[in-house]
Amino acid sequence: MKNNNIRQFMIQAATVKPSARQLAWFDKAFYAFIHFGVNTYTDREWGNGDEPEELFAPHQLDCEQWVSAIKSAGMKGMILTAKHHDGFCLWPSKYTEHSVKNASVKRDIVREAAEACKKGGIGFGFYLSPWDRNSSLYGTEAYNDYFCNQLTELLTQYGDIFCVWFDNACGEGPGGKKQVYDFPRYIELVRKYQPGAVIFNDYGPDVRWCGNEAGKARHAEWAVVPGELCRYSKIQTEAGPMAEEGTLSFLYNTCENLGSLDNILYSKGLTFTPAEIDMSIRPGWFWHEKENPHSLERLFRTYLDSVGGNCCLNLNLPPDRNGRIDERDVQRLYELGQLIEKELGNPLPSQMAQEPSCSPTQPRYIIRLESEHQDIRYVELREDISKGQRVESFQILGEAEDGNQYPFYQGTTIGNRKICQLVNPFTEQHPLIPNIQGKIKKFIVQITSARDNVFMKNIEVY
Repeated sequence: MKNNNIRQFMIQAATVKPSARQLAWFDKAFYAFIHFGVNTYTDREWGNGDEPEELFAPHQLDCEQWVSAIKSAGMKGMILTAKHHDGFCLWPSKYTEHSVKNASVKRDIVREAAEACKKGGIGFGFYLSPWDRNSSLYGTEAYNDYFCNQLTELLTQYGDIFCVWFDNACGEGPGGKKQVYDFPRYIELVRKYQPGAVIFNDYGPDVRWCGNEAGKARHAEWAVVPGELCRYSKIQTEAGPMAEEGTLSFLYNTCENLGSLDNILYSKGLTFTPAEIDMSIRPGWFWHEKENPHSLERLFRTYLDSVGGNCCLNLNLPPDRNGRIDERDVQRLYELGQLIEKELGNPLPSQMAQEPSCSPTQPRYIIRLESEHQDIRYVELREDISKGQRVESFQILGEAEDGNQYPFYQGTTIGNRKICQLVNPFTEQHPLIPNIQGKIKKFIVQITSARDNVFMKNIEVY
């Protein structure tokens, strides 16, 4: 009876599906974070909230230059930090004087950024920090009204929004109190005014934090995770067969195993809440003159592990004190875009066929190349996640001219997109073992474990 219950729950887990807004978010794949504000001028990462508004002086502000740099890397969106923890607003909010309306440069940065994105054909979103070290209301229930008023301004005055980004940073309020954020109310406002926008938050409802700010991905990334982690997300299943035998109170975004069998069995119900990988192009989130961008190799590896690991990548680009993206970062972005195009821009002509006699939970796909190759570097797998995420593990074999098959990759989850960087199977073998004889003419993708029938959307070879 217990095994039967587990099987039924696995089928339920396999049919947890994304919303239309989540599918559109996955299509964005790679977008930019823009951290810009008074911290840019104080050389700090977190402001105190008492910085003079006159400090903010981007006399050469050029949001179109931001968009040009963003697009050169192949990114499809921008998320602007409209307000960071210091409370300084990059738009002339009528609810505070701590904004651009009292700055040395009195320009509506949010409007100019939104218009530049629209002109450049990329999505626009914003980050509104719940923590506000300037507001005298912080730490009281009245602060939630204040926050909702500012959120409404941003949702209703700047066109279509693809993402609203919230974190859970929470400092001490007056008298040592901590603010209790009314996230259900915030979410309701976003749904009312921007129903197509995904909402990022540690606990859902649409996109969750990956657990670090260093661009590090998990070895296996599930978009189907316990509702105990993402309490603002919609529950789509019944409780797991072991839900009454344990607890998932220990779960947090930093856990290595999220959505794996060892924790979903104990869940009260599962949600579809994929992860965003976020990091900055340089060590800090705000611009610091002495910092340089990360290496091209590190950024490309992060791209492979995030966009190619069932996540999206949010790469921070901090404008300098003139209001422009630093030329060092502009150059690195261009290099990254060129490398992505070179490595993954032109799939090899091939034909994919599913072998008819295999189990539906262990299907086998044959990818025949139109011509033989010896320098193949990547195989990209995509599930049809509109039907759910299902694959638990897989392997990729290459068949050479002599008919011998060689293992090139072993993996776990696939999800929206899995970019597999192939490894020569003889690299770590005994030196007397012969290498691959001849060129590769076809690949075999074997799904070795899945929660229910597999629906593969596409397989590409590079």
